[in-house]
Amino acid sequence: MTDSIKKLIIQRATKEVKDGMYINLGIGMPTLVANEIKNLDLEVFLQSENGLLGIGPYPVQDKIDPDLINAGKETITIVKGAAFFDSADSFAMIRGGHIDLAILGGMEVSQNGDLANYMIPGKLVKGMGGAMDLVSGAKRIVVVMEHTNKHGESKVRKECSLPLTGKSVVNRLITELGVFDFENGIMKLVELQPNVTLEELKNKTQAHFEVCI
Repeated sequence: MTDSIKKLIIQRATKEVKDGMYINLGIGMPTLVANEIKNLDLEVFLQSENGLLGIGPYPVQDKIDPDLINAGKETITIVKGAAFFDSADSFAMIRGGHIDLAILGGMEVSQNGDLANYMIPGKLVKGMGGAMDLVSGAKRIVVVMEHTNKHGESKVRKECSLPLTGKSVVNRLITELGVFDFENGIMKLVELQPNVTLEELKNKTQAHFEVCI
């Protein structure tokens, strides 16, 4: 994925953030939202499964503290008033429905909102992390991912071919081509990304969707 595509997706995902939200950012691309939030006049609270509430943007080189890491083992900063606790309490927050928004990466999303994002069969995986808890416990799930894989095949599919993280759990999908909502098992195109035509989007999308723009 090029930096320009990544930036486009992250900037659009940041628009999902509202004042006062408690938010979990998934491993990988979603964590970049933290850098965008610092430019907004909003008070939000970023939570990590490994036991931290109050994540700030990525540190500059001379401010790196190896003791401050997120769930993806990346060094981070904290904001004033941040709290540390064990992972059991962190997952209690998630499972108890106290996370307003989870922004997660995806490998595949199906037309009825199924998500596959934690493993590819035959490849080494350390575990599914907190993904399964997040998709069942967070109030809103936004998935960010590239629209096609490295072979040019659609990752927005009629049915996921990879092991599922959750069934019918995605509320919104954001790719470099468009923004989709999922309502009652129906996939709806609600936005086209800049300079993208509907024809191009349809040609690169295996899933069936309604056009609502």
